Order: sequence, then C-alpha cells, then structure tokens
Amino acid sequence: MARYAWTWKVKEECLEEYVKMHKNPWPEIMTEHSKAGIRNYSIFQNGNQFFYVFECDDADKAFKYLDQSKDCQRWNAITSKMVEGSFDFSTDVPVEYLEEVFYLK
Repeated sequence: MARYAWTWKVKEECLEEYVKMHKNPWPEIMTEHSKAGIRNYSIFQNGNQFFYVFECDDADKAFKYLDQSKDCQRWNAITSKMVEGSFDFSTDVPVEYLEEVFYLK
C-alpha cells in the first residue's frame, strides 16, 4: 500500500460549487473510487488551494479504472473546469505527486 498526495488550486469563481460537490459527492463516485482500490481519501482546503491524499496498492491501475468509469467521466467533466491544471486519467502522469518527507504510524 502506498500513499499519494498532490495539490491544486480551484478557480475563485468555482470555489463554492467545488466545495459543495465534495461535501456531498455522488454515491456512484464513492463506489467507483472504492472499486478502483482507493482508500482513506481525504481532501483538505486552505482558501482556494486543496490538498488531496489517498492510499492505494496501484495508483496507475486505479486511475485506469476511473478513466473508464462513465460516472467518473461525468463528475470530471464538471470538476475539471473548476481547477487550475486539471488532470486527465489517460495520460502517463495525471497529477504531479508530492514527495512524502514524514509519516508517523
């Protein structure tokens, strides 16, 4: 199991809607992420900067699964317009992961 993290900025004009969507995610999005093998996924907010962290055995496999999900495609069509530097699951590097420098078990 590995842990992954990255940050994004949400466009100021989209901030309220982005937070609203993530506080009330579609049930099918939650199911698809679980099926993809993503666990312990959290998103933290600092103004318009968001910090994402999750655990997964194989992030490449998980992203490939999510890329094929019609539900995730619908969700991403909405949310990807809200962030600066949106990602595409089908690319080699969909997000720029942060290096973990400390972890307390």
